[in-house]
Amino acid sequence: MIEIIIKNYLAEKLSMPVVLEVPANSSKSFVLLEKTGSSREERIDRAMLAIQSYAPSMYKAAMDSAAELDAVSASRLNSDYNFTDTTTKRYRYQAVYDLVYFDE
Repeated sequence: MIEIIIKNYLAEKLSMPVVLEVPANSSKSFVLLEKTGSSREERIDRAMLAIQSYAPSMYKAAMDSAAELDAVSASRLNSDYNFTDTTTKRYRYQAVYDLVYFDE
């Protein structure tokens, strides 16, 4: 699964936990990775991933260099924006990336 590959990659690059689900103790800083869509055409796999950074202050989690992974041939920023959680009043930044990858 591309989500696991990218989760492990980001965990090596970032100084905070990278998760696929919001942790029960979500008072700490973390990065949430969600696959929001995918497609396959002529044996070429594509996925759209949303990376949400939860932290006391806003910052950007970079994924531009994910194409250095053997399984990923392209990582392109689709959009990014302030996505502060108004319910919990926690800063949250979201970046959406389009990936082209090899599904083994």
